[in-house]
Amino acid sequence: MNKPIRTVSIFCLLLFLALMINATYLQYWKAGALNDDSRNRRVQVAAYSQERGAILVGRNPVAESVPSDDEYKFQRTYPKPFQYAPITGYFSYFGATGIERSRNSVLSGDDSRLFVNNFVDLISGNPPQGGNVALTINPAAQQAAFDGLQGLGSDVQGSVVAIEPSTGKILAMVSLPTYDPNKLASHDLGSVTQKSKELNDDPTEPLLNRAIQTRLPPGSTFKVVTAAAAIEKGLYDADSDVPGGVTYQLPLTSGPTGEIDNEGRSCGANGSKIPFRQAMEQSCNTSFAQIAGEVGAEDMAKTADAFGFNQHYFDDLSPQALSVFPEDIDKAQLGQTGFGQFDVSATPLQMAMVSAGIANDGVVMKPYLVDEEQSADLNVLSKTDPEEFSQAVSSTTANEVKKLMVSTVEDGTASPAAIPGISVAGKTGTAQTGETDRSPYAWFISFAPAENPEVAVAVMIQNADIPRDEIAGGLLGGPIAKAVMEAVIR
Repeated sequence: MNKPIRTVSIFCLLLFLALMINATYLQYWKAGALNDDSRNRRVQVAAYSQERGAILVGRNPVAESVPSDDEYKFQRTYPKPFQYAPITGYFSYFGATGIERSRNSVLSGDDSRLFVNNFVDLISGNPPQGGNVALTINPAAQQAAFDGLQGLGSDVQGSVVAIEPSTGKILAMVSLPTYDPNKLASHDLGSVTQKSKELNDDPTEPLLNRAIQTRLPPGSTFKVVTAAAAIEKGLYDADSDVPGGVTYQLPLTSGPTGEIDNEGRSCGANGSKIPFRQAMEQSCNTSFAQIAGEVGAEDMAKTADAFGFNQHYFDDLSPQALSVFPEDIDKAQLGQTGFGQFDVSATPLQMAMVSAGIANDGVVMKPYLVDEEQSADLNVLSKTDPEEFSQAVSSTTANEVKKLMVSTVEDGTASPAAIPGISVAGKTGTAQTGETDRSPYAWFISFAPAENPEVAVAVMIQNADIPRDEIAGGLLGGPIAKAVMEAVIR
């Protein structure tokens, strides 16, 4: 064989080897990554062509696949889109969010626990089906939360979360403004692209689940944590007298500090003592600033962390914004944390956990949204067991704080949440935004029945088209919390 032919032969052999190596690399080493790549058109066509499982509330689907007359064979639909979008998320050509994403392996049928079902379908010639995901949501509570928040006007931004204190089940999770996931699940990819751009460019952030992704100063609802820390430390009980005052000058530390007042509420004279119940009923900033100073930064942080601040505790949706109790604070800043200001920030889910922890004798349960995962024929693949997150405070402390919260509904600022014939515990909050041209944030937390709690609620109103002087946690959040509690109890 002459040299030119030998050279060409070797070159062809090298090309063949390179082809074989590349084919092996793509089909073996890169197969998984290519299959998971959202840009893989074949994967998307296959996903749309498969009957995806349902997301259920009770027996009713809030997300399901129905036959379509195009190349994808099935269309993902959302029967109550605006009410459940922050929970379900959406499943589209461009990806998935919410439960559609976190439980995708079950819904798509790719979960290994569905292998037998898929194999039987294959043998019988039936198309494979995804499994179902059953949520913990109470539909009546969800409806009440949605209607109540929406009733504040078309421009409202806020969230409502309700929890079953003894288990951690999330009974309601609403976030406004919201969106229609049907628009993002459409098979018209051009319109999906346009709608996605509109939603992402919207300054009100409708794609945001404010229940877990927005953290704001909790204002006076945090006084429940301050009270718990003080009672747990042995400083006071519900029948004690605590520091009062019309005003209180925060301790001078590294620089000038502000003077705290109570905005006209009845909190005693400067230097006086007032009943702890009065301090909570009237939401006295001057009292709780001084109480926080007596508790100390270390024990305030310890109690806040025990309720869930600075920690991750929710696995069913992501991302979760961590609620924050600040570190390395001076005495002036410590006083401000006592009534939920300075750098204290919380999500609605976090404040619902605070309320639920007090309701549940000081035990905070880990919150969860997915009750069961099921096969297409409703066989249970897994069921979530309630899990204790922490013993935030003793049962004795929780009972004392409960007395203060019940008194606040019966004789104080939380009276809008009162339910005739039922003992309700609650606390209002109005937090300053730090911006002179922006209305304050309104908060409300509660639970009922106080003696045997079935539901704990947190309401957060970030923005509403309401005059600034009418923004108050009790006025705006109390009726919503009441409606949610009644929906669960009755």
